[in-house]
Amino acid sequence: MTDTSGIPVAPTRRTMVAAAGGVGLIAALSACGGSDSPKASDSKQTTTPPSESSAPDPSATTGGGDGGASLAKTADIPVGGGKIFADQKVVVTQPTAGDFKAFSSICTHQGCAVSEVADGTINCPCHGSKYHIADGSVANGPATKPLAAAKVTVSSDSLKLG
Repeated sequence: MTDTSGIPVAPTRRTMVAAAGGVGLIAALSACGGSDSPKASDSKQTTTPPSESSAPDPSATTGGGDGGASLAKTADIPVGGGKIFADQKVVVTQPTAGDFKAFSSICTHQGCAVSEVADGTINCPCHGSKYHIADGSVANGPATKPLAAAKVTVSSDSLKLG
């Protein structure tokens, strides 16, 4: 700061308190802003949510070629439920008998990994978002975008990504 003659002046206590309060307010407001994209300043952010160009490519993690390595047996996925495969960043569901679906396991709200499949939804522990097991659409916010779909194929009694 300078006075009107251009001589440097030390900031007053009032100026410092006001500045500190402004920084605290900004931090508090950005902690959980309800946005569907993570904040660059969010130090708790550990994963990047998928976008159309950065959604996980499940076939890249399963060996490719003949549709990928076996992910699970069909019997491992409960009817009306599902199973999360953290290493592949995918969740596989079976909404009705014999109908298998796969989705990214990364929540579209703030990029957290979903933690469970229960009562017909895929659930995120961070802010309570829930997605329908049949199509990955939002069942409960704050997320506003569906989970990215992944391709799963059934070969005999095995499930393969890709």
